Amino acid sequence: MSLSHTPRTLPSHRRRSLSTTHLHTPANSSSSMSPESTSLHFRQILAAALFFFAVSLSCLLLFRDADYSHFVSSYSFPRFPTVFPSASNDFAAASNEYPLEKILSEAAMKDRTVILTTLNEAWAAPNSIIDLFLESFRIGVRTRRLLNHLVIVALDQKAFIRCRAIHTYCFLLFSEGTDFHEEAYFMTPRYLKMMWRRIDFLRSVLEMGYNFVFTDADIMWFRDPFPRFHHDADFQIACDYFTGSFDDIHNRPNGGFNYVKSNNRSIEFYKFWYSSQESYPGYHDQDVLNFIKVDPFITDIGLKMKFLDTSNFGGLCEPSKDLNQVCTMHANCCYGMDSKLHDLSIMLQDWRYYLTLPPNLKRLSVISWRVPQKCSLNSLNPNGSPEKSVEED
Repeated sequence: MSLSHTPRTLPSHRRRSLSTTHLHTPANSSSSMSPESTSLHFRQILAAALFFFAVSLSCLLLFRDADYSHFVSSYSFPRFPTVFPSASNDFAAASNEYPLEKILSEAAMKDRTVILTTLNEAWAAPNSIIDLFLESFRIGVRTRRLLNHLVIVALDQKAFIRCRAIHTYCFLLFSEGTDFHEEAYFMTPRYLKMMWRRIDFLRSVLEMGYNFVFTDADIMWFRDPFPRFHHDADFQIACDYFTGSFDDIHNRPNGGFNYVKSNNRSIEFYKFWYSSQESYPGYHDQDVLNFIKVDPFITDIGLKMKFLDTSNFGGLCEPSKDLNQVCTMHANCCYGMDSKLHDLSIMLQDWRYYLTLPPNLKRLSVISWRVPQKCSLNSLNPNGSPEKSVEED
């Protein structure tokens, strides 16, 4: 902070007197001063100079304190929730105009349910993943209105800036010491940190009393999914592969899409899930969920878990076969943003074509997805990945 006050200087004739006296004797002196006299005179000048410096410094500190007190009293600093781990970060403090609680409150449905997704710079660029994601809401069946309940959680500054340009509800979740702006390649250290940061954040949303649908941004929303959710479940999650039973623990869940109700059971479950990363180091949240879904702790807390049918909540691992039934489609089993963009764009084209069909042809399910194309299971282990794998780190 620059200071608006500076100590006053001495008049020009006094400045000249102080700067020249110790160099010359008066012009009319008849003889040179003795060494004792010169020493005494020098000490007097030095004492005066020190006194002048002390007074000037006191004035400077007084003016500074007065200015700072006025600044503090005239400006109310915003408050940030405890979920924001680096609230002292200058950009974060300046960017989040509202606390997370206020954003969730404004975006929530009547039953305190919000839709959440996370976004980093790599997926936030124009004509990238986030644009396809929002477009699916706009052209889906009864999904446009759901944008009013969507909160985009930005993981870096550029993602937050882009979010503010294209959507209403944005929150910057700044993670101290971790940079999430680049594409997080599957199973790399950055990917793992991002996934676990997400689990911890979602736990905090539950503790605030909000239910949520969490969705990855590479999931296309083609129909309102709420009629397809189980009303008696605390935690329900989409699957990479579905066995045919909603209760079968052998289903392969995918953490990119889940609907969770806020209660003591779900909060304890998310705490257990997050802490379990210590028991399974090097695994991401989805793998750890597969390990703990059979843990006795789940039964002890009474959590009601359901798995969602891929016929309604499909993906590239197991595409939904009937476009009359599909709610969401996930670009899972796919490596790399370019591959995801390619196949997601084709998904949207297929859906647009489906919408143009007359009702009798829609009922016949005469079309199916043209994906996967660039996405495939083989792409999960590419050669020459630009980042080291977890095992190599």
